[in-house]
Amino acid sequence: MKATAKAHPIQGLVKYHGMRDEELRLPYHDSISVCTAPSHSKTTAAFDPDREEDVYVIDGEEVTGRGAERIDAVVDHVRDLAGIDHGVRFESANNFPTNIGFGSSSSGFAAAAMALVEAAGLDMTRPEISTVARRGSSSAARAVTGAFSHLRTGMNDKDCRSERIETDLEDDLRIVAGMVPSYKETEEAHKEAAESHMFESRMAHIHGQISDMRDALYDSDFDAVFDLAEKDSLSLAAATMTGPAGWVYWQPRTIEIFNAVRELRNAEDVPVYFSVDTGASVYINTTEAYVGRVEETVADCGVDTRVWDVGGPAQVLDEDKALF
Repeated sequence: MKATAKAHPIQGLVKYHGMRDEELRLPYHDSISVCTAPSHSKTTAAFDPDREEDVYVIDGEEVTGRGAERIDAVVDHVRDLAGIDHGVRFESANNFPTNIGFGSSSSGFAAAAMALVEAAGLDMTRPEISTVARRGSSSAARAVTGAFSHLRTGMNDKDCRSERIETDLEDDLRIVAGMVPSYKETEEAHKEAAESHMFESRMAHIHGQISDMRDALYDSDFDAVFDLAEKDSLSLAAATMTGPAGWVYWQPRTIEIFNAVRELRNAEDVPVYFSVDTGASVYINTTEAYVGRVEETVADCGVDTRVWDVGGPAQVLDEDKALF
């Protein structure tokens, strides 16, 4: 009862904000994202009837406290589905910087759900597995189905699950990651947003934005998709920054990248747009033909960069890829 899986993190395009149910991690509204590769999390999970205590290790360090509680929610749900009470040994590793706004919780919980479901011998589709991953992180649901995916809101697992959106943009999209290290706490951001006086305004327009994003993806309209994503980033920040704590997570270099991207777009007619989730780091979306020019511009802002493309769905790996 052991399995290993890999999943790619997500970049939110129409991002979810706020949770109506923190235990089941049910979001207030739908969301759409794209997975980034080759960045990934890899997880090995093993159920053992002789193991008395669960052990969780991420990047070589044992997980305790709130982090362990979030993993417990996924592990316990899989045990319930499989009708077992075995202890679990769980190890995960990331090949990209974590906790700076690049979706490590999404890939981590997606890989965990995939590995746990496989180890428990459950026969589930990826949309079904997305409901398992969602109990650790709502964004992880979309990392399970991969590429461009849509998580629908709802009050149960039949409704609140992820599905993949087919689009020709998968082949041409390139994502320059501008890394601006700055610790952030996503769970707190969701609480802050829901208490903002601007949250109702976000809720009022988000459904139309979801429809517009789906149509733009169906049409493979690069500019429409990433213009929407750029504007949604600003809407997301407005809700967070006007919460009770007035939390501002952008850093000076975040703003510098925003300005450089807009200058490149307006002055040189380059198809390029910025996007941020709850963090200071920036995704810069462009096409294969312009990725070198864009990376050069972002590097001139004094930040480290990486170039990613579109990642597929979470995958079960061969035994020789196991972490233990």
